[in-house]
Amino acid sequence: MKRLLFILACCVAIAGCKSSSNTSKVSEPKGQSSATTAAAPKKKSKVEDFDKFYDRFHADSAFQMSRIKFPLKGASTNLDKSTSWTPQNWQMLRTRIYDVDKNQYKVKYSKTETSFTQKVWVDGAGFSNECRFELVNGKWFLVYMSDENM
Repeated sequence: MKRLLFILACCVAIAGCKSSSNTSKVSEPKGQSSATTAAAPKKKSKVEDFDKFYDRFHADSAFQMSRIKFPLKGASTNLDKSTSWTPQNWQMLRTRIYDVDKNQYKVKYSKTETSFTQKVWVDGAGFSNECRFELVNGKWFLVYMSDENM
């Protein structure tokens, strides 16, 4: 029950932010330098806006399921066992990192041009949640989630 309440609180918190002072500087994709990028012919590919994706991801369950890369890396871990994420045991994430109650939870997030990582935890309480979103072929996907309730 504590785990479910924690996940719900995290989802609510994550759902509210639109911008962050914790946003990190954007860096070039690995293996590419400015010279390489400039020399190569560029295709006009439309890259999905992260903030619009993130809002919809937390509001629309069908959209959320379509944007999770199963088998999802990470697991749900408690005192008894660790369970891999599947479409059958997935619980909708509703709270954006920006909406997490920072009086109750510690929050950290960072964004680059191709990834967004968020962490929520309670010091000394034994629970934490970490999610990582990545840009894949111009669209954002959840590619990792670790949920610990010890």
